Amino acid sequence: MKDKFYELSVKSSNLYDEILELIFSFGFTCVEERESEIILRDESDLSEVEWGINEYARRFCQVMNLPNTTKTTLSIKENKDWIDEYKRAVKPILLDKIYIRPSWEPPKAGVIDIIIDPALAFGSGHHESTSSCLLFLQKYAKSGQSAVDVGCGSGILSIALAKMGCVVDACDTDEQATLSAVSNAKLNGVSFNEIWTGSILNVSKKYDIVVANIIADVIFMLQNDLKKILNNGGYLVLSGILQKYSERIKENFKDLTLVEQKELNEWVSFVFKK
Repeated sequence: MKDKFYELSVKSSNLYDEILELIFSFGFTCVEERESEIILRDESDLSEVEWGINEYARRFCQVMNLPNTTKTTLSIKENKDWIDEYKRAVKPILLDKIYIRPSWEPPKAGVIDIIIDPALAFGSGHHESTSSCLLFLQKYAKSGQSAVDVGCGSGILSIALAKMGCVVDACDTDEQATLSAVSNAKLNGVSFNEIWTGSILNVSKKYDIVVANIIADVIFMLQNDLKKILNNGGYLVLSGILQKYSERIKENFKDLTLVEQKELNEWVSFVFKK
């Protein structure tokens, strides 16, 4: 762990959703959302990210003839202070029968116990998209089924599937994510059938459960591949989607059966059946 980390504050009254989606497209999954403000933290220098956000906002507003209300502030903070603060703020969360906790909190009896220590780069189950996925997986995933977690991040969904008895594959285009997922799997006493750094473009096998908790633009790019690797009768769980893309998701996946959708704040998640 580095001694310091970078904190980027982005304030925008008219491009909040667009900038939030841009940040996710950069590969960041752990952000703090406030009213008209997004806070991004990472141990790597966020100067180029700040430049990219400002350039995106400038050009977007120029094309759309809108006022540019986006303002950014980049600061460097002591990591120790952040970790201690995070430990005080992050509490266990119970999602039906799945209990997610940091390692410094005691386990809970009678539930599926998942340990995820919050990190600067990856989520820990508190985001609406992740919690929706975990609720869906408990309804549709069964022991012995094959499953793949596309864009696994911290590995929390993969670990949940493994603890439910599924045979789990996982992938992420970020090597730091796959390393984090393997580490968290060991911490939880489970293992994956296969995990790789990359996407699903050349995957030939099929799965009973396919879950993709990634941004809408990537889902649209991978839609044919997501359908291709899904077994007949299998379930596709899609999440990480802003509500403004809801109708487009349903249109692009209309060749599958929409089983269920869940909306939490500005986020929406879907379950489709092939």
